[in-house]
Amino acid sequence: MADKEKEINNKETEVVENKTEPEVIYLKKHSKFREYFDALLFAGIVALLLKTFVVEAYRIPTGSMENTLLIGDFLLVNKFTYGPSTPRNIPFTNVRLPYFTLPAIKDPVKNDVVVFDYPGDIEVVKPPEVINFIKRLVGEPGDTILIKNQVLYVNSAEFPKPPGMLVDNAPVNPEARDGRIFPRGTAWNQDNYGPLIVPKMGDTIHVTPDNIETWKMLIIREGHTIRVTADNKIFIDEKESPGYNVEKDYYFVMGDHRTNSSDSRYWGFLPRENIIGEALLVYWSWNPDIPFSKVGELLSSIRWNRIAMLVR
Repeated sequence: MADKEKEINNKETEVVENKTEPEVIYLKKHSKFREYFDALLFAGIVALLLKTFVVEAYRIPTGSMENTLLIGDFLLVNKFTYGPSTPRNIPFTNVRLPYFTLPAIKDPVKNDVVVFDYPGDIEVVKPPEVINFIKRLVGEPGDTILIKNQVLYVNSAEFPKPPGMLVDNAPVNPEARDGRIFPRGTAWNQDNYGPLIVPKMGDTIHVTPDNIETWKMLIIREGHTIRVTADNKIFIDEKESPGYNVEKDYYFVMGDHRTNSSDSRYWGFLPRENIIGEALLVYWSWNPDIPFSKVGELLSSIRWNRIAMLVR
């Protein structure tokens, strides 16, 4: 019996001793590949957030802003101050996405060079794809735009000529109509235009059969219907209406290459919500017509004097 108790006591002692042994924790060490992957993933997320909400790179594909901006200039665009938005299109495509915009620090003002979501041709309610344009903002909500013999006036004062402004040819005859000009049916052309008032939120527009072409697409794009009857009555949302209250702010933009630019003179007013950001600086510039197969020639086309140039 004594031997049995001794055996039990020895077992109890062994259990107690095992419980008091220090616990060893083994940390799982990640592979170098996992560490690199995590670092790249973090960097990618940060880059995506910066690109979406702060600053984004753009390339100039046309000469509509010559000589302020040249074909082959690569820009950094500030998207933060005007109110950044979530992505407007599926990455690497032009397919539209629903989006929302964060509050702006400031609104665009005259002379800003702005990048915007092209609102579409005159007869298009909303383009199916996101196409980015860049132009100079020359008219704010409520401003009156007038062009006489290629000279731009805003609120009866001559608009300052951009240092890089380019005009290719003599002014078009004031009597020469251009059927492409907005609004349709006017006797205006690209060099003799207006006067035209840029609409602002809260304005009441008196719509008539004579000016319906000026305001029709704006009203439709704001989500309403409009028609004129055979007896020249205007119906908005199927109610006879003497006027229309504008629901958004609009701007008027032009290219610095005044005789070679598809701008507000041709497709109309630019809604505030379409403005994406302000051009900051040129970070790279070369001749994009030279193929990469001709590396030496391409590198020799680098415009060193334009790199880090602020956009004015």
